[in-house]
Order: sequence, then structure tokens, then C-alpha cells
Amino acid sequence: MKDFMVDQSLKELTEHRTVVLPLACYETTINQNINGYIPLHWHDEFQFVLVIKGEAHFQINEENIMIEAGEGLFINSGRLHMAKDKNNSGSAYICLNVSPHFVLSQELYTTLVNPYIQATNIPYLRLVPVEPWANNILSSMKRINQLIKQYPPYFEIDISLHLTLIWKNLIMNGIELEYEQTEVVKSDRMKQMLNWIHLHYAEKILLDDLARAGQLSRSECCRYFKRILKRTPLNYVTDYRIQKSLILLQQPESNVTDVAYQVGFNSTSYFIEKFRKSMTMTPLAYKKHNTSSHL
Repeated sequence: MKDFMVDQSLKELTEHRTVVLPLACYETTINQNINGYIPLHWHDEFQFVLVIKGEAHFQINEENIMIEAGEGLFINSGRLHMAKDKNNSGSAYICLNVSPHFVLSQELYTTLVNPYIQATNIPYLRLVPVEPWANNILSSMKRINQLIKQYPPYFEIDISLHLTLIWKNLIMNGIELEYEQTEVVKSDRMKQMLNWIHLHYAEKILLDDLARAGQLSRSECCRYFKRILKRTPLNYVTDYRIQKSLILLQQPESNVTDVAYQVGFNSTSYFIEKFRKSMTMTPLAYKKHNTSSHL
């Protein structure tokens, strides 16, 4: 998948299902995304990742993790995450996104699935193949990927069996569940501020606006962004505007000045400066490269 859609709250809108199953399993190469990386987003589905080539850098909430080929990750429902290629390694991974309600039967969901979604100490789990439980999960992921490609008879039942095995192995590792209300509040406030940016990025945005959206002081708002996103709020706004400009610049009839104002820059020269710093080329060079390659 070279691109995916997110709504204003960064909730991913990519349809995570096959024709009959509430899941998606696909292989993706990180640097083929329109941004050159997988931008920050979240979704209700559980995400299981198996890196099959290179080395990938993941950020999940505030934490940064390096995952090498052969290793994987479980990313919990609703957690903010992003992925970048490490050292131009051509990093690629199998991604399995599955609705939490499909992992186990409804009768088992309340006691064996929902507590893990609510646990604030499990934003992710690293899947290292030397651990038998993790290796079993990675093996089942590979099998699900094969089944979706091959569609053998009754493949839906086989997938369901492997999902049950995946979940059994995940909860067998014995992690003790913790729940902290302050962590829930922190995550919700961060999403509220991001949601505000993605609704208003084309307008003038002030630090006061963001702080108000997150029900925080200006200084606390800055601390949230620096701690979770490793940048200032207004730097994030600039980066997001550049992300949005990439899609517009690929339209044949677009021009750099119009795009700059459409995504919220009030100066073409400032847009060009920030775009060049982020993308290592000018907006016009990016436009020429990407419109010619699509002709």
C-alpha cells in the first residue's frame, strides 16, 4: 500500500477488511508511501507487524523502537503510531490489521480481549522470534498472509484458527495488566489537539488554539508535543501542512503558490523554504517529478 487516508483526528480510514473478514493483511514498503514514511495515525484495529526486509523505526505513543528483519510488533488498539525506514534499508513488512471483536468469540471478548485494549501498560509488544510465544505469532502471521493470497477452500476458517492462536500466544506471555486513568486522559488530550490541527490546518493556527483544544496551558501543550511527537506544536503544524501539499502538488493543474495558500502558508517563499528542508527538493521539483512519473 503506497498511501492511506486518515481523517482529521488521524484515525486511519483505510478499509481494514477483506470481502468477508474484518481484517486486512498486506505487504508494504515504507518509503513507497507518498510521504516517504508512514505518518502518525491510529485505528481501532489491532496491528501485528512482521518486518521482512531491512530495519524499521516505529514510534508508538511516546516510545521509539527499532525492528529488524525477522522481528515484529503488536500495536494495541487506538495507539498513535508511525513508521520510518532506517538507514535507507528498503524496509518492508507484513501488516495484519484485525478488528478486536474478530479475534475471539463475543462470549470471550469481555474477559480475554477487552482488558488488553484498556491496559495502559501495553501500547505495544515487541515480537522477537527467540521467544516461543512471539515466534508462534509471527508464524501464524505468515500463514494468514499466504491464505489471503491463495484463497484455498475454507481459508476463512483457517484464518480464524490462526487469529485464535495469535491471541492465545499473546496473552500467554504473562504480562500483568495495568490501568492508569492519567494515561488515558493524556492520550485523549493529544488526539483532541491533533484533531483540531487536522480540521483547521488551512487556517491561521495559534498556540492558544491548540492549548484550548487539549484543555491545557500553553506550556503544558508544548510539553505534550515535545514528549510525544518530539517537536514543537507549530513545527508539527508545518510538517502536517507539507504532508497535505504533496497530494495537491501531484494534480496536473496545480501551481505552487495556490497550494501554499490552500494548506495554510501565508507566504509562497516560506512554503518553499520549509518544503525544501522537509523533502530535500523544491515544491516545483517535486511536482515535476511526480506529475511526469504518472503520465
